[in-house]
Amino acid sequence: MDGSDLVHVVDDDVDVRKSLGFLLATADFAVRLYESATAFLSTATGKLEGCIVTDVRMPGIDGVEFLRQLRASGHTIPVIVMTGHADVALAVQAMKEGAADFIEKPFDDEMLIEAIRSALANRNQAHAAHPQSADIRDRLSTLSERERQVLDGLVSGLPNKTIAYDLGISPRTVEIHRANVMSKMAAGSLSHLVRMALIVESKS
Repeated sequence: MDGSDLVHVVDDDVDVRKSLGFLLATADFAVRLYESATAFLSTATGKLEGCIVTDVRMPGIDGVEFLRQLRASGHTIPVIVMTGHADVALAVQAMKEGAADFIEKPFDDEMLIEAIRSALANRNQAHAAHPQSADIRDRLSTLSERERQVLDGLVSGLPNKTIAYDLGISPRTVEIHRANVMSKMAAGSLSHLVRMALIVESKS
């Protein structure tokens, strides 16, 4: 196994660190555990191999600030952010700061492993042009005005209830629009949807 299959797990919760370390080791990844972003950054010299899995909420340097500091130091290593259900706005912010993906807890083990494999496979294309931006625009053009408003709310990291309040509709109606948006955009997850929206945004 080469250094490219290395996963750095950064989480202040020792139980989470241990369980993720065990899970990833059984999936044949090399794993290094860190109790904080500060601990990781203090060892981050030279070119960083593999990818990082970090919690978005941590004491001291949180996941978003961690990303900023990595990018400011010139590190392009892919970062996957783990987020609690109430922290989607933070996860969206992390995507805007260059996170490769975010995963909402509690998540399926296989989903995390798949996200890591995808991040490792795509790491060299992080700064490549997005050939799919035209395709994404075509999908966006199929959304109704209301669906586009719901999409804008989701990309801002707003929960369904807030979107419903802002638009003067019921949360249930937002759920229906959200499902339609996911379907029309062919998005497999909220992070996938956000990533597509950000790709188009960066081109405009």
